[in-house]
Amino acid sequence: MKQLENKVAIITGGADGIGRAGAIRFAAEGATVIIWDMNEDKGAQTVAEIANTGGKAYFVKVNTASYTDVDKATKDAIEQFGRIDILINNAGITRDASIRKMTPEQWQQVIDVNLTGVFNCAKCVSAGMVEKGYGRIINTSSVVALYGNFGQSNYVATKAGVIGLTKTLARELGRKGVTVNAVAPGFIATDMVKKMPENILKSMEEKVPLGRLGKPEEIASAYLFLASDEASYINGATISVDGGITI
Repeated sequence: MKQLENKVAIITGGADGIGRAGAIRFAAEGATVIIWDMNEDKGAQTVAEIANTGGKAYFVKVNTASYTDVDKATKDAIEQFGRIDILINNAGITRDASIRKMTPEQWQQVIDVNLTGVFNCAKCVSAGMVEKGYGRIINTSSVVALYGNFGQSNYVATKAGVIGLTKTLARELGRKGVTVNAVAPGFIATDMVKKMPENILKSMEEKVPLGRLGKPEEIASAYLFLASDEASYINGATISVDGGITI
């Protein structure tokens, strides 16, 4: 029996990077995966890859920063599949700059996607979960939420906010059969990160007690665990998957 057999899962930002790894893993474990993303080309590629291995996946172009978009996409998913069992709030962007150089637009763009987007998705999707008496919501934070990071005041603020939001939603929804947890990835070797200069990558690796960057698939494994029945008594937790960098 696959861990997510007959489950319906939405993964935001599932077209690429960590979200893509999550979509592939969830489909392999029997879930019907709905990818919400803005990148139509990469979304189609991920759906095709999943279909080629016998999995079920669908792509919907959704701007999670737009409550209207999220509300419509949620209603469409429930109409098509009958329910949503799992929500992975994985979508996120960066607009890095020091506070002296950061523009109000850079600040707001990151807030809109990384924090307001999580609120939008959790609000819309959790209503159906509460009605069914079952649900798993997993929010993506970051280790930088725990110790800060130069040039990322907007990003760090959102990821710290995600942890607080996770704890609050866990209190509100736990009695309704819905668990809410967060995953805080460390330095992960996504395609974007691997394009960084070699000396920067080496410096990042040296900070990690395990001596290497994480793999997107290792974050996907944490998502899978929290979405599975094995994690049924975990609620309001933030799990760092970072090779020990926060020790």
